[in-house]
Amino acid sequence: MARELTAAQRRVIGAAEPVTGRLRGSAAVLDRLVKLGFAFRHPRPPHDCFLTPAGQRARTAPPEPPASHEPGPAPRPAPDGVFAARTGEESEPPADPAARAREVRAAWQGLLELRRMTRADGDTARPCAWERAHLVRAAALALEAAGHVPGLAGRGGYVVRESPQPEAVEVRVAEPAGTEAGADRELALCAGALEAAGWQVSEHGDRRGRRVVIASPPRR
Repeated sequence: MARELTAAQRRVIGAAEPVTGRLRGSAAVLDRLVKLGFAFRHPRPPHDCFLTPAGQRARTAPPEPPASHEPGPAPRPAPDGVFAARTGEESEPPADPAARAREVRAAWQGLLELRRMTRADGDTARPCAWERAHLVRAAALALEAAGHVPGLAGRGGYVVRESPQPEAVEVRVAEPAGTEAGADRELALCAGALEAAGWQVSEHGDRRGRRVVIASPPRR
């Protein structure tokens, strides 16, 4: 279906708000994206359009190379410019910490707006459907927005990963984390931040005796 997109439609998709997926464009382009299944129109006024999962994939997919009978160099995917929450698996710190802090604040405000827009009661204190569909990204954003620092490929801070438990993430203190008491305090702070963001949290011990936090967005 991505091949049906025109240049104008791709521009609108590419300019969608990073977290909420809200679209801005002419009525004709938005209507066409809705018909193609790349967007949906919110039932509540002002009836803004948002990307569907297909639209999200179209935004991050590299453009298809033009047809050619002669082999050429393999196309290199263009950067999509989409905000990505840091999970602690990264190998390098942000190049500009101040700019990163601004991006995180904007992304968190966008997520709160998405909560408001997608709940009949407009409640922003509870996770929304997008967060349940992107558990690791959502939990990592909540932690980073609360001021916690993710680890770097296992060095300091925290790491957010998928959990063996269904519909949950696992948060653990990265290694080395200093004293055991310090690691426990840091983990407790992460648990408190997720709980304040509307997640259900519980602490457990793994097979190596280390404490981990299991967090999941409640279905209510």
